Amino acid sequence: MLLHVIARGKIARSPEAALVDRYEKRLTWPVRLTELPETGGKTPDPQTPCKTVLLDERGRTLTSEDFAALLERWRDDGVREARFVLGAADGHSPQERADADLLLAFGPATWPHLLARAMLMEQLYRATSILAGHPYHRAG
Repeated sequence: MLLHVIARGKIARSPEAALVDRYEKRLTWPVRLTELPETGGKTPDPQTPCKTVLLDERGRTLTSEDFAALLERWRDDGVREARFVLGAADGHSPQERADADLLLAFGPATWPHLLARAMLMEQLYRATSILAGHPYHRAG
């Protein structure tokens, strides 16, 4: 299953970009990173079937194990692409929120967009490591 991260704004050269790159290189699942301008710009057409996850401060919080189980279920159900969309500063439109398969939050705090992108990449790496039985994730 393709893990497709779609984010508004350019990450450029930054500490967050280094983290994104680090986890992108470590992921064994196919991954695609798409950057869109802050406004405008067309989201690429998805492969089908596809699931869409919007990162949203009002979304559900999942443990790393639950996130891994969700990805595993989607993969095993034949989902070809899981899209993870980080919106612009104003967030997602009501229609985008209604159309999403999951609204996901990294806790009740609001995170800077670039840091949220790095956190998402780490969680994707952690989830796939859990599914592979890799010792990176050491649950208590």
